[in-house]
Amino acid sequence: MRVALVGSRWFGAQVLRLLLERHHEVFVVALKADDHLTQAAQAAGSPLLVLDGARRVLPQHLPDEIDVIVAAHAHAFIVAEACAKAKRAAIGYHPSLLPRHRGIAAVEWTIRCRDPIAGGSIYHLTNGLDGGPIAAQDWCFIYPDDDANSLWRRALGPMGLRLLMQAVDFVDAHGYAEAREQDPKAVTQAPALKKAAE
Repeated sequence: MRVALVGSRWFGAQVLRLLLERHHEVFVVALKADDHLTQAAQAAGSPLLVLDGARRVLPQHLPDEIDVIVAAHAHAFIVAEACAKAKRAAIGYHPSLLPRHRGIAAVEWTIRCRDPIAGGSIYHLTNGLDGGPIAAQDWCFIYPDDDANSLWRRALGPMGLRLLMQAVDFVDAHGYAEAREQDPKAVTQAPALKKAAE
């Protein structure tokens, strides 16, 4: 399949590696020139566009004839017109059990709220923040000594890689991604947390 990968950091670089191992043709949209995903795309020889700090992915940022858009640590809003370029699906990974903890600081709010379990969700990209239908989910326990970083490294990062590849494999086999609407009564928000003054 032709995949447009929009992302950043270690997670985006690992998603690129896994997509290429599956022999997909991947066009990469990275956020910064010095990012792990940018470096991984350059090393792999994948077509690459660096947004240089732009916070929105527009239709002109993506090539035509895309089967799937995958958002992997994107931190840039992929507008509906850009998502519409994907013939089969536009999906992303969110490190919470959506609709719980919608927003940029999901893992931090999971810890702050003292949730006993955490999870990850593959969801369809829409105009709403993390509000699209769910394609896949999984969960894990939160350990008493977990903080946001350890929970991400131990469980939610690897879970996201596995869930994204399961979803991509499903789209490749069936031509679509599963979709289950989120429960509006269970929505919570996870806005960015202000850092303490140094």
